Amino acid sequence: MRFKIILASVKCDLTDKIVDAAKATGATGATIIHARGTGIREAKTFFGLSLEAQTDIIMFLLEERLVAQVLETIGKVGEFNKPGTGIAFVLPVDQVIGLESQIEAFKKEVDN
Repeated sequence: MRFKIILASVKCDLTDKIVDAAKATGATGATIIHARGTGIREAKTFFGLSLEAQTDIIMFLLEERLVAQVLETIGKVGEFNKPGTGIAFVLPVDQVIGLESQIEAFKKEVDN
């Protein structure tokens, strides 16, 4: 069984919507990390203080067969086609531990 990870940097107000849509597409869960970031546009300032955009990093560990569909869903729901709304990318996963309780369910889905 092969796994990949999707990392998505999204605006905080879209996090729940994106996670719910990904779950409806087959993701079994997500890890959310609060972050801040800057992009191609300069950070806004207020009285000389920089206002950096608050963002969430959503991490989805997925069975390989689900990755394309979940990534597409994330992009649509997060409106990633618009500038400054978010970015997502996929990384390979070489080894996984801690999923033993879910492995049997994954195998049953593949067999059906």
